[in-house]
Amino acid sequence: MIALYPGSFDPITLGHLDIIERGSRLYDHVIVGVLCNLSKNPLFEVSHRIAQITEATNHLPNVKVDSFTGLTVEYAQACGATVLLRGLRVLSDFEKELQMAHTNKTLNAGLETVFLATSTEYSFLSSSVVKEIAQFGGPIDHLVPANVAQDIYRCFNKTPLVTLNLTE
Repeated sequence: MIALYPGSFDPITLGHLDIIERGSRLYDHVIVGVLCNLSKNPLFEVSHRIAQITEATNHLPNVKVDSFTGLTVEYAQACGATVLLRGLRVLSDFEKELQMAHTNKTLNAGLETVFLATSTEYSFLSSSVVKEIAQFGGPIDHLVPANVAQDIYRCFNKTPLVTLNLTE
């Protein structure tokens, strides 16, 4: 069975990676579909996000990273996916995702949406939070894969904050 995990992943976070890893244990194949959304101003180009995610998931042999434009249900059908994989952090995510799942079902009755509850340590985490912390020079190494953290620091021309030892 093929599952599609769609998103913008700008940038991919450890929360996203957790969903990918767990999905890879549940399904024969997981396709991480990076959405090309022309209405957004991304931090990283789609090709760069694909490279970041590919590096972060190279330990998962049944995971493939690709990009798409247009409707997710059409892309899912084109790549043979019968499941849309979605992560849920908080109740407001569920409301939005459930509405989207119902909409997708009207477009493709054979496509099921499966929700995975985000692991507790990532329940607050979003790509927007990562970008905001990095923009102000805060450390993000514990929020994103190492290769992505370095890219983000370069993007904002920042280095992580140094923890001062005030007991000396």
